[in-house]
Amino acid sequence: MSATSSSIPTEGSGSDLAGAILRKSREAQQTQEGFFSAEADNIVACARAMAEVFDRGGRLWLMGNGGSACDAQHMAVEFMHPIIDKRRPLPAASLATDSALTSAIGNDEDFARAFSRQLRTLGRTEDIALGISTSGQSSNVNEGLTTAREIGMLTVGFSGRDGGRMVGLCDHSFVVSSFSIHRIQETHEVLLHVLWDSIHVIGGAEDVL
Repeated sequence: MSATSSSIPTEGSGSDLAGAILRKSREAQQTQEGFFSAEADNIVACARAMAEVFDRGGRLWLMGNGGSACDAQHMAVEFMHPIIDKRRPLPAASLATDSALTSAIGNDEDFARAFSRQLRTLGRTEDIALGISTSGQSSNVNEGLTTAREIGMLTVGFSGRDGGRMVGLCDHSFVVSSFSIHRIQETHEVLLHVLWDSIHVIGGAEDVL
């Protein structure tokens, strides 16, 4: 028997896998339903605060590592290049995209300062800093939020589990109460879409989504 054929699951595995897929899909739905039922009013308050910052000419700075860095980039694209033509672009950028700069800061100083160093140079009091961390314990994200508060920015956090240290650093904190990184990330993805949409609706855009 070849190594390839011996490694392929046989009878019953298809049914087991299909059942696991349905279970995980239900878990994702339940996690999101519980989160948004609890946080809807807080999301509205955060969207209003962010809309006011944008109206005053403020900008959104996004921070995250790994999958959360991808969510930060995704959110920046949503704001800068709206999928609905009639909605106006809003200034946003991810601080995790410049690998040369973040690695230079990490090499010369400390990776924990990768975002805070950028915010001290680019950030203004009238801006927003939004950090994403599934644990709420990412040192560079939390250091960035700490710096943002010192500057006087509006601070927003997406986290999971019990929220970690991030909760105490944010004006608006959203904690997905799960220990599954996938369920947390999936909920963060929906949250970023809902928050983006709400900010535009608050600003007078038609509620078409």
